[in-house]
Amino acid sequence: MSAFWIEAAGLALRWLHVVAAIAWIGESFYFVMLDRSLESPKSPDPGVAGESWSVHGGGFYHKRKFMPAPPQLPEVLHWSKWKSYTTWLSGFGLFALLYLLAPEIYLIDPAVLALSPLQAIALTLVFLVAGWLVYDLLCRALGFRDRLLGVLVALLVLGLCYAATHVFSGRAAFVLTGAVLATIMSANVFFVIIPGQKRMVAALARGEAPDPLAGLRGKQRSVHNTYFTLPVVFAMLSNHYAPAFAHQHAWLVLAGFMAAGALIRQFFVLWHSGGRAWWLLASGGGLLLALFAWLAPHSATTAATSSQAPDIASIHAIVVQRCSACHSEHPSLMASAPKGTMFDHPEQIEQRADLIYQQVAVLRVMPPGNITQLSEPERNTIARWYEARQRGQRD
Repeated sequence: MSAFWIEAAGLALRWLHVVAAIAWIGESFYFVMLDRSLESPKSPDPGVAGESWSVHGGGFYHKRKFMPAPPQLPEVLHWSKWKSYTTWLSGFGLFALLYLLAPEIYLIDPAVLALSPLQAIALTLVFLVAGWLVYDLLCRALGFRDRLLGVLVALLVLGLCYAATHVFSGRAAFVLTGAVLATIMSANVFFVIIPGQKRMVAALARGEAPDPLAGLRGKQRSVHNTYFTLPVVFAMLSNHYAPAFAHQHAWLVLAGFMAAGALIRQFFVLWHSGGRAWWLLASGGGLLLALFAWLAPHSATTAATSSQAPDIASIHAIVVQRCSACHSEHPSLMASAPKGTMFDHPEQIEQRADLIYQQVAVLRVMPPGNITQLSEPERNTIARWYEARQRGQRD
């Protein structure tokens, strides 16, 4: 019963996380679009740096931006923060429920690095905290030297991709890398953007001119956040695409997909200002195509074939011993079989032959962290059975 409620909590947290993320990203994208599309005000107005007209929902909207602040504080002021906080809190709760409560299954891969469960959990938390601290230190040390800062932040992300994929299992490494960037994004809101805005509001309430530096720092961190968005979304969705995190050079694959996301995001950022940098969109799309071509699977390398191919009975024996802890009607490691995939009967194995071959013999991502100790001879047996099966179907 407890396993059921853990899985139910996971569904509820995933739902909350996705809804909050949609709201946060949508609001963030809207403000980037608004900021980039502002035009010079048609009539002089103290403090107005730009304005924009738009039509939506049957009405017309007139937006104005004050820099550094309006002459008088409005009675009602809307803040953009809770969507960010809810996204991070629900995401961390989901990560803790799925990964930190079962590190042997989801965090650890002995073929990558032999860790104890406690070590894996501790290193996960170190990644989350250290990622923010290093990033924040770079921002404070370099100030507004944005080009140099951009290069160093990109190198930080590249180093994060390399470190995560050489410490954790592939799936966990991709998700954790996204979680570190998401932590940076939410920490930017919590530690820099909102405090700066509160200082500006407090100065206005005292009748003082606000310090424009707080607004400039907040703008800088907001710009960073918008370029992190698509890379983070890819990392969070990557656990559904095993060819990426199972690749022998997974850190380059992850970095490549993130770079493609940043290029595509830059295309739309410039679009809002009237620019049409099609080369950015083409570069991002081309990089994605190159990555998919690189990830295209090849046939598994099997040992020398015997005179007789393995039969379904021998495959069923292997699968029941090594896979039924998850993929059965009554799994022992989780509440229910992932995606409803069960291998209790030979007919179920035959129906999922392609999936078993790809996951076990080609991508080698199952079992997770090889928790049930599937041996190389057993992987080769499954590969020989599948290849003989394919030859039989062709004949």
